[in-house]
Amino acid sequence: MGAFLDKPKMEKHNAHGEGNGLCYGLSSMQGWRVEMEDAHTAVIGLPNGLDPWSFFAVYDGHAGSQVARYCCDHLLEHITNNPDFQGGGGGGCPAVEASVDSVKSGIRTGFLQIDDHMRQISEKKQGGADRSGSTAVGVMISPRHIYFINCGDSRGLLSRGGAVHFFTQDHKPNNPLEKERIQNAGGSVMIQRVNGSLAVSRALGDFDYKCVYGKGPTEQLVSPEPEVYAIERSEVEDEFIVLACDGIWDVMANEELCDFVRSRLEVTDDLERVCNEIVDTCLYKGSRDNMSVVLVCFVSAPKVSPEAVKREAELDKYLESRVEEILKRQGDEGVPDLVHVMRTLASESIPNLPPGGELASKTLHPRMTCGSPAPLNTAQSLQPSSTLHNNLSYRTRHQNPAQEPSTTTGPAQEPSTTTGPAQEPYHSPAQLLWTVRRKKRWKKRKGTRAPSPCSHNVPSQC
Repeated sequence: MGAFLDKPKMEKHNAHGEGNGLCYGLSSMQGWRVEMEDAHTAVIGLPNGLDPWSFFAVYDGHAGSQVARYCCDHLLEHITNNPDFQGGGGGGCPAVEASVDSVKSGIRTGFLQIDDHMRQISEKKQGGADRSGSTAVGVMISPRHIYFINCGDSRGLLSRGGAVHFFTQDHKPNNPLEKERIQNAGGSVMIQRVNGSLAVSRALGDFDYKCVYGKGPTEQLVSPEPEVYAIERSEVEDEFIVLACDGIWDVMANEELCDFVRSRLEVTDDLERVCNEIVDTCLYKGSRDNMSVVLVCFVSAPKVSPEAVKREAELDKYLESRVEEILKRQGDEGVPDLVHVMRTLASESIPNLPPGGELASKTLHPRMTCGSPAPLNTAQSLQPSSTLHNNLSYRTRHQNPAQEPSTTTGPAQEPSTTTGPAQEPYHSPAQLLWTVRRKKRWKKRKGTRAPSPCSHNVPSQC
């Protein structure tokens, strides 16, 4: 149905900021999807006398980006402006924090209000109602508490004292409580989807699933009601918060991502770079969805360690030397066999690989085209560098100088945006290793060489 592109769009949107004892970075990438449907919010210092408060959120849209974009622009105001929300306490004085229950109630009311408001807008639209929807995961940070907010299957987690201290629960149709509500509204759960179609049981928008007569907004097939969790802050132990859409969580477990972030914070204090490495690693691990991640660091977050920086440099040097050795053993075929390189590296026990990311976090942009090697583009100024990719690209170009194409440099970039080059056919390490197994099966059946992952139409040229 045209849900995926022939090659992923790897351009990234980045932003960062600091204040209220916090610093944050974010990254989003379209990836394999035909449309970018994610959105995000990052606000330090809230209105209505709530300067010490901050709000961050990720919205994962589906069936379009309209709801996600509207929530990005207006959800916070629906929360802070409704009468139930009394976060400032004492008539708006930020020195007095209101009760946890009143804050949670105000957040819940804000979600229900914006959902109803979007329904009214949708019904007035010419050309039919909007059918898009969006999950939402957010965090509201006050001087005393962290309020995790979740509606759908995006996820947020808190790292405290070197481990995952808390994470939100995904709202899936096969969850017993969610399934009971769906069935009470006259629906069913088939293939782990609402009525066999929608993969989440709570979301904003999705008004086709919210029209059961006689049922309130929180009793429909799909509910806009968020779960809100209040956690007391610990200045000594709180390290960082990660908010991300399911394009991240589909390929990395909570502990894996937490360990990976911690390892990256020990080698760089550039939070945009850390977030870029997260989305790149998830792409190479096989994620085929849009990817968005927001990283919020507290004062006790891991700091750059000279020892960790040294280990990282040694790892890059080791990978570079191993690639050289593998390529030298390839003989004089000319174009290096990238599949063989990946298979060899994956079979080895490589010291000091980033936990959670492993080889995928270091094997950036492995690509070869049929007959004509792909150039290493220099436009990726904010993209994490990869000695493995640089080495493979260098060897590929200089072993075949007659075929060397010109290097394309992208346009000048805004500080908050990373734009990559025109892209060649992309193959993740997982795809390359799968191709190795496929080649073996092909040879057994046909006694001939299997088609390359580059093209199924012209195997003789690959």
